[in-house]
Amino acid sequence: MIHDATRCALGEGPLWHPERKTLYWFDILGKKLLTSGKHWQFDDYVSAAGWVDRDRMVMASQHALWLFNLETGTRDRLCDLEADNPVTRSNDGRADPQGGFWIGTMGIEAEEKAGAIYRYYRGTLRKLFGDLTITNAICFAPDGKTAYFTDTTTAMIMKVDLDAEGWPVGAPGLHIDLRGTGLNPDGAVVDAQGNLWHAQWGASRVAAYRPDGNYLTHVSFAGKQTSCPAFGGPDLSTLFCTTAAVGLPEDATDEGRTYATETGYRGQAEHRVLL
Repeated sequence: MIHDATRCALGEGPLWHPERKTLYWFDILGKKLLTSGKHWQFDDYVSAAGWVDRDRMVMASQHALWLFNLETGTRDRLCDLEADNPVTRSNDGRADPQGGFWIGTMGIEAEEKAGAIYRYYRGTLRKLFGDLTITNAICFAPDGKTAYFTDTTTAMIMKVDLDAEGWPVGAPGLHIDLRGTGLNPDGAVVDAQGNLWHAQWGASRVAAYRPDGNYLTHVSFAGKQTSCPAFGGPDLSTLFCTTAAVGLPEDATDEGRTYATETGYRGQAEHRVLL
């Protein structure tokens, strides 16, 4: 079903706020943060967020991380994010179980290897991985011991061990290999059982893979360019998914909407970002 009929050029970053019991998401190309019946317009690209408390979120824009107030609509700059690089913008991001906020960057025109993944933790931003083209699928195992991410152009979802404070330990390894399938991994989320659900851009679906990386199931949506899922609803069993209308005909009315469906699975509550 359609959760919200607003047509986003590039819907992304859905976040179910566990205290407000509300879904928020972004239209990156439209430079908007949205919730049903309301949106906030910005003058730069915005793409992902993590909640801090009932009224405040850490929000990623093209060249900064901000503390955004949902009540007042004001934002305060936390730190720069590749502010000296006009080629890049923020993309996929999510809070980890230890309270850090991971955020990926990429070239505005998807320039090869222009992107990187960073972690903001207790006031400090640190670069984790570089030479990535389209950063996506940032999500975390329920026990906080593993992080996942992808460079969509590689068709591989990677995993990396985390220490007690949430910092990567060792080199990333292969988790899900989609090479040769024609499937393009985009945004992702991990449910309470450790299954990884990721949007497969261009395939009209979100597919779930078990903790061992093997295929489990998938959910189809009307929008072709599925971009990022999120679990929410009263018992976290509703799977939301953003889509994108960019590059598709104006009369493709299913594109760019935000969808929702019930599942037999329960998500994790989104983790709080520690400032």
